[in-house]
Amino acid sequence: MWESKKSDTGETAGQPLKDAVREARIEAAERSGVVVDLRDADVARLELLNEALDPLFKQIPDDVELFDRGISRGDIPRLWVDVVAHVEMGRDKRQYRFVLDTRYGRAVLAESYEIPAMVEAMTRYVARRLVERERALADDATRGVAQFVLRHGRTHRRWQSVRMFVFGILAGVVALVAAALLLGPRP
Repeated sequence: MWESKKSDTGETAGQPLKDAVREARIEAAERSGVVVDLRDADVARLELLNEALDPLFKQIPDDVELFDRGISRGDIPRLWVDVVAHVEMGRDKRQYRFVLDTRYGRAVLAESYEIPAMVEAMTRYVARRLVERERALADDATRGVAQFVLRHGRTHRRWQSVRMFVFGILAGVVALVAAALLLGPRP
């Protein structure tokens, strides 16, 4: 049914399709090469930004473990600042986009073509995160004091209840003894 017919030159009649498939494969390889080149360019730009952030991250105290900076080289290369914030390249591959993942979706915190502007935006973000951390730690400290006061109040009320119970038992025993002496048989 699918027999190939030979032409006068000795080639098969299916050659144009074979040639077209071969050309399509070459074009796909060239496109993937371009994609790899673009991805490498994105990574190079993100590495430049990463190097510009070194002075900022050197100022962060060693005991603060909020930030985990690094470049991921996936389909979309990203410079991660922490677990929820990262920088990726815009659609034109020259614009930096600083993005925050929230429970409602992604929020763009800053966009710029310039590294200094991105460093400034990321500095503000890091400062806000450090202030949030301080507040959370202060909240924990005041909660600890409040919990101590509540525990102390509960303990005090518990002991007061125990004292009242023991006083009630003693008062009942005294009342029974007094009633027995007053109403008991007389000799």
